[in-house]
Amino acid sequence: MPGSPAADLEPFIALARSRLSLSEAEAHEAFSLIMTGRAETEQIAGLLTVLARRGPGVDELVGAARVMREHVTRVPVPDDLRDRLIDTCGTGGAPKTFNVSTAAAIVAAGAGAVVAKHGNRSRTGRGSAEVLEHLGVNVNASPDVQARCLQSAGLCFSFAIHHHPATRHAMPARRALGFPTIFNLLGPLTNPAGARRQLIGVYAPHFVDLLAQTLVRLGAQRALIVHGCGGLDELSTAGPNQLTDCRAGAAHAKACNPASFGVAQADAPPPAADVADAARILMEVLSGQPGPHAEMAVLNAAAALVVADLAPDFAVGVEMARESIASGKAHAALQALIDVSHSA
Repeated sequence: MPGSPAADLEPFIALARSRLSLSEAEAHEAFSLIMTGRAETEQIAGLLTVLARRGPGVDELVGAARVMREHVTRVPVPDDLRDRLIDTCGTGGAPKTFNVSTAAAIVAAGAGAVVAKHGNRSRTGRGSAEVLEHLGVNVNASPDVQARCLQSAGLCFSFAIHHHPATRHAMPARRALGFPTIFNLLGPLTNPAGARRQLIGVYAPHFVDLLAQTLVRLGAQRALIVHGCGGLDELSTAGPNQLTDCRAGAAHAKACNPASFGVAQADAPPPAADVADAARILMEVLSGQPGPHAEMAVLNAAAALVVADLAPDFAVGVEMARESIASGKAHAALQALIDVSHSA
């Protein structure tokens, strides 16, 4: 508890140095000390550094994710929506083009998915929170308002800083380190609405299988873990992507070549210049303007629709995503989110 004498993380640091992975129970205990404010910043940094240098194991991710889930501020999801919920939150940490996962969430919602979009601000200044706020969404909406957004718009935005207060104890260490840590992987594993269907983009290829195995252990209903051609943490139109499909308690690697699904192959589009430019790109996608941004959004929305079990495969998902945009339903989903997010 805050104010209690500091706990000692050194035994866990020593174990983490000497093994490929802490056990799930050990990781749970260590991260419980961190997230209840009982660990010193220097020791938190030490543990995070060891895990980053050798790479976290599945047991460590499962144990730490369970702690984050225990401390999350939840969105009260109606029972009739609980099994349908999906999320498109990725790890970040990769070259950023535009707000692909946010665009995919909106397009998927327009096609009938129910999306609890988990996100945060970005070091680039144009993350999902900044862009949605620029477009008029109340990104600080309460959990109850978010639940109404899910019911009325099929889409809500769960701003990570409001839902994971326990992670503030690790922030000084994370800022001091300045490189991605296990917390970058934990964010997508702790959706505040409890979504068990997920599209997760990862910033390094070796994390695809790691997160897939972790989600199987955590009881995911359906998940696609992807790493994009060119080092992106989302599906890329530039060429074959790495993808693992998690369902029925198992994980299976699959081929994901966008050209096979009716998506125009092209290099990743240039990055947005700032938040205003990122918002402009997103609105151009939703308005049906063709081009590489639209193709990338369609490809990732198709993956979200597969995760939602609304599309049996990527080819159908691509068709549904295109119809969501062309019909104006994707734009309507965003407008409904803007309107309902400001309701009292």
